[in-house]
Amino acid sequence: MFVDKARIFVKGGKGGNGAVSFRREKYVPAGGPDGGDGGRGGNVIIEVDEGLRTLMDFRYKKKYIAESGENGKGKKMFGKDGEDLILKVPPGTIVRDEKTGLVIADLVRNKQRAVVARGGKGGKGNIHFKTSTRQAPGFAEAGDYGEERWIILELKLLADVGLIGFPNVGKSTILSVVTKATPKVANYHFTTITPNLGVVEEIRGKSFVLADIPGLIEGAHEGIGLGHEFLRHVERTKLLIHVVDISGIEGRDPIDDFEKINEELKLYNPKLAEKQQVIAANKIDLLEDMSKYKEFEKIMNERGYKVFPISAATKKGLRELLLYVIELLDKIEDNVEIINDQETHKIYTLDSLEDDRKEVIVRKENNFYIVEGKPIEKLVYSTDFNDIDSIRRFQNILKNRGIFEQLKEIGIKDGDTVKILDIEFEYYD
Repeated sequence: MFVDKARIFVKGGKGGNGAVSFRREKYVPAGGPDGGDGGRGGNVIIEVDEGLRTLMDFRYKKKYIAESGENGKGKKMFGKDGEDLILKVPPGTIVRDEKTGLVIADLVRNKQRAVVARGGKGGKGNIHFKTSTRQAPGFAEAGDYGEERWIILELKLLADVGLIGFPNVGKSTILSVVTKATPKVANYHFTTITPNLGVVEEIRGKSFVLADIPGLIEGAHEGIGLGHEFLRHVERTKLLIHVVDISGIEGRDPIDDFEKINEELKLYNPKLAEKQQVIAANKIDLLEDMSKYKEFEKIMNERGYKVFPISAATKKGLRELLLYVIELLDKIEDNVEIINDQETHKIYTLDSLEDDRKEVIVRKENNFYIVEGKPIEKLVYSTDFNDIDSIRRFQNILKNRGIFEQLKEIGIKDGDTVKILDIEFEYYD
């Protein structure tokens, strides 16, 4: 099965908490703080593996969470960093942020990597909070949460040559004959609904990847039928073999079919229509009058196209076609860039996607004034509410962030209840 799209949840590991610790050594009766920092949480990384061809592995497992960092320890010992979680994908995979639709990475080379969810930073140990007036801080900092998001993995086929043409013109049969691929072949429309891949090795040491791409219909550039699914896979091929049914047994005109498909390519993305094409006039064995083929060949030659009369059923003309394709491939430079002008080309950094993680929300609900957000949650976890110095730090941070001013703006009064996570406070100005 060829899976070309997957939706998964990724989350970086949480940073370890800083330690609250004091020196307890012989002959050091009043040792100072020595709590170490927490370790960094692991990242979630997408890595290209050229041995993969589909996104099948992501069909069943949807959530991927990296390892958290270890908490800090006494004697200024740092916690261990969490292990990175590496997810393998085939070459040609585009990674998008589901919420914004923006491209995070475009992965085409073997071993190429992209971080899609960063691990949280480790929290600072209490050694960092010692001051001239606070000699024994009884609190430390909690580790940051790892980034989390739903992402879309979209595989753009990285075949060398694509077979294009209307449904039922013989593309799947050609693939099955010239490669070891076993696509479903039958005499009805839309037999192929997902791309099939095969390796052609007509000349030893001169192999190339051939893709039988789902058939195209009019209106495909607007997403009709299998339109966008078809066109996405055409984009990264180096060369196209345009298959037409020269026999016309279904009442179709090969010239009309050829023009309609190229018009759909042009409407979707003009660069697709500029790709070099070789024409395979299939089902030549069913043609009783060769003058029809001669007329078609003459018209296509005048337009600059090379035409090969073939029969996928009898294998007639296939070797000549493949040898010519191999010759052309040697002259075409590799080009695996995103060429769809309808897409956003820019690769966005994770920082540009992180808008809600830094947000603090102050609101009123029933009789409670609620303060929420990742920064506030971290502050609560870093606060020892049995330690007066820790409580003062907590209040100063809320004040400096403007939380008290926001509470006043929405009408808080002395004695009202403020709720942060599961902790409730009485407010007094």
